[in-house]
Amino acid sequence: MNTTSATGLRVLAVDDVPAALDDLCTLLREAPEVASVTAAADPLSALKLIRGGEFDAVFLDIAMPGLDGLELGALLRKLASPPVIVFVTAYDEHAVAAFGIGAVDYLLKPVRAERLAEALTRVTRMAATEEPAHSRATPDAMAALPVESGGRTRYVRRRDVLFVQAQGDYVRLHARSGVHLVRMPISRLEEYWEGAGFVRTHRGFLVALGAVRELRSDSVGGLLAHTDLGDVPVSRRHARQLRERLLHAARQGELEQRT
Repeated sequence: MNTTSATGLRVLAVDDVPAALDDLCTLLREAPEVASVTAAADPLSALKLIRGGEFDAVFLDIAMPGLDGLELGALLRKLASPPVIVFVTAYDEHAVAAFGIGAVDYLLKPVRAERLAEALTRVTRMAATEEPAHSRATPDAMAALPVESGGRTRYVRRRDVLFVQAQGDYVRLHARSGVHLVRMPISRLEEYWEGAGFVRTHRGFLVALGAVRELRSDSVGGLLAHTDLGDVPVSRRHARQLRERLLHAARQGELEQRT
């Protein structure tokens, strides 16, 4: 990542729709944190500009012909000194993938000035880091999941989620703040969260080990993991692994973290 210039951020804006690109560039140029704005009308042009110059941040559209914004973002993350990435799109269903790539924010069109200001604050914080990108620890992009509603983004923290329920291509996050619907298969979320204490108990459920108060039997002899927000079914296939993980967590004192 390039160190921010003394006068502000050097930003590249990428969108294949001319009017949308013009609007984004105008908003960026009006922001006090931004020193310069360069426009690119397609991902390949953007890639050439990035390879030929220095940018602190790239504001990327997602739905573009050829190489889409997510693919370009994934390529940028492989650079030795990648710019900070912010996605700007009309669609909310790509938010999880965007944060999985390592984006610092996800803006919905039409972009409001106050939301852009929030994004630029995050960009400035990241771009001001002087350490080379390869020497920093990779940020845990899935420590919080973005939930889009009514043009606003709220973040559901993983540590506040007690269990997860599959619903087709979506998951329901059962958290202390309520139930939140996120477009993401449960198998993909399991990949991200299994290292953070979440265990599959059933083909349609994940549970946080620290949220399990006890294991109990249901009326037909099945096993349930009891949490403060309800019971989670445990299939025979997953029962042994859950018991072993709970025993290990208890020995490590990890079951006390959610009390």
